[in-house]
Amino acid sequence: MMNSMKVPHDSFVDSRDFARIARAIRFIATNFRAQPRLAEIAAQAGLSEFHFNRLFRRWAGLTPKQYLAFVTGREAKGELTSQPSVLEAAYAVGLSGPGRLHDLIVSLDAVTPGELKARGRGLEIRYGFADTPFGRALLATTPRGLCHLAFVEPGEDQKAVNELRDSWRNAEFARDDARATDLARRVWSPAGPAAAPLKLNVVGTNFQLKVWQALLDLGAHRRTTYTALADAIGQRGSARAVGNAVGANPVGWLIPCHNVLRRDGALGGYHWGEDRKRAILAWGSLSRQREEGGIDVPAVRHAT
Repeated sequence: MMNSMKVPHDSFVDSRDFARIARAIRFIATNFRAQPRLAEIAAQAGLSEFHFNRLFRRWAGLTPKQYLAFVTGREAKGELTSQPSVLEAAYAVGLSGPGRLHDLIVSLDAVTPGELKARGRGLEIRYGFADTPFGRALLATTPRGLCHLAFVEPGEDQKAVNELRDSWRNAEFARDDARATDLARRVWSPAGPAAAPLKLNVVGTNFQLKVWQALLDLGAHRRTTYTALADAIGQRGSARAVGNAVGANPVGWLIPCHNVLRRDGALGGYHWGEDRKRAILAWGSLSRQREEGGIDVPAVRHAT
């Protein structure tokens, strides 16, 4: 049993480093049965064993070898396919959900019909870019809360801003990277957000809002399926529509659309890429294990 370790939060890896980590996680997820050596995993990131080991430990709080062992043990237990019924079961016994996101108070504050029609007229939206554990992100706020959190690929800053502006066409926009960085630290720092509950101010249809609220009730570390999510909101048979609502989520990570998987346990799609979704799920699994008192790291043999 490893000692409980916290993910570093004083600084996040930059977007290039996160891309390396995401490739390595994909490689481990695909090849864990072969128990690849550190050199093979590091090669996927284009780094030496020493530098990759240090980078991965900084991001995940444990070494690549330990993460490989964790994945091996998790897959052996069939954890992935045992999770989808958690949300449905919670609703069945009258609970609002099995846990709040990150044990924080994250409330969803939808715009009013009048505000929806105005598309942001009279509002100033402050936006900016910041590093996160999952690469560069665009964060934006209205006076009532966080309205947008989107992960951004290298070279696509303007595309991300255009998507934000399209959702709030008549608003005034002011760039504020310092505020965005502060928000990112509140979201991902272990202790930061707990002292300052986050309010989300989002634009969506009634159906989308029901789906997003269900995801918030689900919590940070609980996985579900499109079908189970549809059942949980009382819309049996609407898995496709639920999928569309999940894909339209304007606030990544905090509204945990990454937790929705296909019925067979496959990742399914993700607005910000499957590699990022895989990394987010890995990070969340490791965080949950740390919160519960440590990570079991079974001994493994490496393929020769």
